[in-house]
Amino acid sequence: MAKKNSEATKIWKIFLERIRDKYKLVILSEQTFEEKLSFRLSRLNVFVLVSLLSILLVFITAYIIAYTSLKEYIPGYTDVSMQRTIYELQIRSDSIERALQANQNYLKDLALVLGGNLPDERQQNVNDTVRKDYSKISDKRSKEDSLFRLDLLTMKTDTLWKNERFASGASFSPDGSQLLFTGGAEAFEGIGLNIKPGQTANSYDTQAFIMDIATRKVDPITKNFNPSVNSATWNKKDNLIYLRAEEKDCEYMYTYNPKNRKFTRLPLKEELIRSFSVADKELTAAYVGSSTSNSRRAYLLDLKKMNSVLLADPYAEKLSKMTLGEVKDWNFVSSGGDTIQGRYYLPPNFDPNKKYPLVVYFYGGTSPTQRTFETTYPLHVYAANDYVVYTLNPSGTTGFGQEFAARHVNAWGKITADEIVEGTRKFAAAHAFVKEDKIGCIGASYGGFMTQYLLTQTELFAAGVSHAGISSISSYWGEGFWGYSYSAGASAGSYPWNNKKMYIEQSPLFNADKVKTPLLLLHGTADTNVPPGESIQMFTALKLLGKPVELVLVEGENHAIYDFEKRIGWNHTIYAWFDKWLKGDDSWWKELYPEK
Repeated sequence: MAKKNSEATKIWKIFLERIRDKYKLVILSEQTFEEKLSFRLSRLNVFVLVSLLSILLVFITAYIIAYTSLKEYIPGYTDVSMQRTIYELQIRSDSIERALQANQNYLKDLALVLGGNLPDERQQNVNDTVRKDYSKISDKRSKEDSLFRLDLLTMKTDTLWKNERFASGASFSPDGSQLLFTGGAEAFEGIGLNIKPGQTANSYDTQAFIMDIATRKVDPITKNFNPSVNSATWNKKDNLIYLRAEEKDCEYMYTYNPKNRKFTRLPLKEELIRSFSVADKELTAAYVGSSTSNSRRAYLLDLKKMNSVLLADPYAEKLSKMTLGEVKDWNFVSSGGDTIQGRYYLPPNFDPNKKYPLVVYFYGGTSPTQRTFETTYPLHVYAANDYVVYTLNPSGTTGFGQEFAARHVNAWGKITADEIVEGTRKFAAAHAFVKEDKIGCIGASYGGFMTQYLLTQTELFAAGVSHAGISSISSYWGEGFWGYSYSAGASAGSYPWNNKKMYIEQSPLFNADKVKTPLLLLHGTADTNVPPGESIQMFTALKLLGKPVELVLVEGENHAIYDFEKRIGWNHTIYAWFDKWLKGDDSWWKELYPEK
């Protein structure tokens, strides 16, 4: 055994000696045989050198392939952007193929229908749709939101609430231990509800809540507070919550003290507060507001003394050159026992011994007709055209408490119309200067619906104006950008298939034969809220019935008319219509719309 190991060692030594043997590589000149260059190399040197060169070559080759376009030639390899492009093109081609197939199916079906040959299996499908069960459809009147608290140091999140449908607008208390947020009264299993049994809360009547973050306990601080909250801010300096709230036809500022749970209205100079900002380090605030007979003005408020200092009144000079009529409050008690709030505008240079035609303005679609000076429907301007103008806030309006606002849901004219008619009759009877046989009415959007609906219920009015009004609740429900979302609140739980009575009987279109009052329908052709078809179909119905009706479409305008020239023409159309039917003077109307 030892002999074999010795032989192996000897062979290994011989091998190492041989590979280490030096060889001389000489480069000679061919002509002179002079030595130009020589190398002394061993077999080991050659092996190591060739190995290193091979490794270097492999590395360079891999680098070139990886970082140049050569990689595109490798089978199966594709650039990410190219893969995305190919994928998108494939989707588009599939979509085109499906569209072509659908078009072919449509043409086949059209040919069958024109030929009177509807296949039996398709007729069966039509019948099946009638028998489908829709009872499991959930009425989600608000999207489900979740709220998380993020620790910016650890980047960990804490779930404050999950899948809550009626909460929004959250902010921390000054010490970070509580959360102030707004939302519908139905938030957190209806903890803030203050309505009668059988009522559904008006989702447009916004409430305020405070959550204790440690215990997750929610306090509905405005549950018994009638105004509807528009904004809420928790101030660091005095630890009070400042609420801008819609109260009847005004918009006031309130403070809420979390310690004694009391609300206090701030004694500000305007009836409508449009913006309010509290200083971070001082008890000072700035606000902008307006009232029934003046434009927006800016003030600085000392929160300790509650003194307001006027900062700017940019329209004072212009208004000083105008003569505005007087505005007076006028409320009445309805047959249902409710006090319905309203006000009226008198013409400039009003003569109490003279008889004036009356224009009644309303909305009814849950927001109050506020004491606004600048508005799309300028009541002072109507009065300046020698009309007495009466506006009111009937049942369903926000800012009067939850129960009052909840009357809007699934009403679509009920109660609201009765109160408008009752209020108009009582107002005319109480004011000897009103011509009781020359009363016009005007409303827009839901108010336009109310105009149309009223004219199917009463002959009280001598003329009506509906701008962007809804004529069919079902077609509005399925159209426009707002139809379904607005109906989810106004028609909560009601659909065309489970409440046909409301969708048909409350729709003016289905009662067009009852209209006897001249009606002017106005609509923007680009209305994405209430599509113009709502006015067009009502116009068609009334024309077929031989009723006095006119339709004016304002080209390119949306839900409201904002183009200056078009807005002037639109306003003139309204004034001319009322002059024609309430004053018996159609000259302005004929000038605007000559007979063909």
